Amino acid sequence: MTAMTSQGLTERVAGTGTGLETTDMVLNIGPQHPATHGVLRLRLVLDGERIVTAEPIIGYMHRGAEKLFEVRDYRQIIVLANRHDWLSAFASELGVVLAVERMLGMEVPERATWARTLLAELNRILNHLMFLGSYPLELGAITPIFYAFREREEIQAVMEEISGGRMHFMFNRVGGLKEELPLGWTGRVREAIAKVRSRMSDIDRLISGNEIFRARTRGVGVLTPEQIAAFGVSGPIARASGVDFDLRRDDPYLAYGEPELRERLTVVTRGAGDCLARFEVLLEQAHNSLDLAQACADKLDTLPTGPINQRLPKILKVPEGHTYAWTENPLGINGYFLVSHGDKTPWRLKLRSASFNNVQVLSELLPGTLVADMVAILGSMFFVVGDIDK
Repeated sequence: MTAMTSQGLTERVAGTGTGLETTDMVLNIGPQHPATHGVLRLRLVLDGERIVTAEPIIGYMHRGAEKLFEVRDYRQIIVLANRHDWLSAFASELGVVLAVERMLGMEVPERATWARTLLAELNRILNHLMFLGSYPLELGAITPIFYAFREREEIQAVMEEISGGRMHFMFNRVGGLKEELPLGWTGRVREAIAKVRSRMSDIDRLISGNEIFRARTRGVGVLTPEQIAAFGVSGPIARASGVDFDLRRDDPYLAYGEPELRERLTVVTRGAGDCLARFEVLLEQAHNSLDLAQACADKLDTLPTGPINQRLPKILKVPEGHTYAWTENPLGINGYFLVSHGDKTPWRLKLRSASFNNVQVLSELLPGTLVADMVAILGSMFFVVGDIDK
């Protein structure tokens, strides 16, 4: 079709179609598909290339962790608790031991508190580096993941030295940590931190400065603070939408309330709420966690020698009552609601996982977007499927 405009130019309109109505198409992404994070299924209704509705369908990995908690004693629960988010194993252990210690009225040794804080921040760095490398991979950039894994191995080495594990560390115990820190370990931690810090700029330049990456993520998948509040979204995703909340600052636990960490802790936020903002928050948080880990290692070297845990009875029973312990896990708020009837196993241990809430908002976030942007949005939500199917 051609027409003359007021300026005398010819305007051409092509591809108007036949004018016939089209039927919406239902598209299943997953449960086992290269574009999904594990066995998550998305049921999309499409109008052409635009998503009309999106329904996250979960449960394909469900292992009944909460029911298994109820038939395990408090030592055995830790091995289950560190597996629902396999990228944040140490952080997931923390909530359980903190809840039990609170019910027992137990004070852990100061060295254990600082060592736990150090290990939690190292675990946060490991988690963030994984997503900093894998997210560009989903958009077609393979190189960044090699850089991210190079840095992960530096941190992984000191975590493996202290615990013997690479993913499921099992180093927390009720009353402290499993065993004493190896001689000279904090020095090796500082060396690893220095190496990672010196090379983080490589990842920044490689990804943040890439015009293709920015074009695929800027203004895409915008989450509003209202949606964050409605779905209980937390962690880096919420802070990328301007929600200034971090339990390490707002409800301190471990050593986060100490002056040495308060002055170094930065709650990273952005206002855009898009895919790019979520990536930037993750990157900047990794930098801040390096600073916090450095401060913890320095503090540990100044503490006098002493126990790293409390002696426990052979059979550990928790007094009757209930409590809720929450922590700022790498992906958001992780909480355990513990109800005890005075036995050696919990009567109820309810898990509030970060990924479960974070992925539910996809039902509001995806409609109206293009199928081509779906993978970019999905990757920027930074979830672990085991953390959803708890």
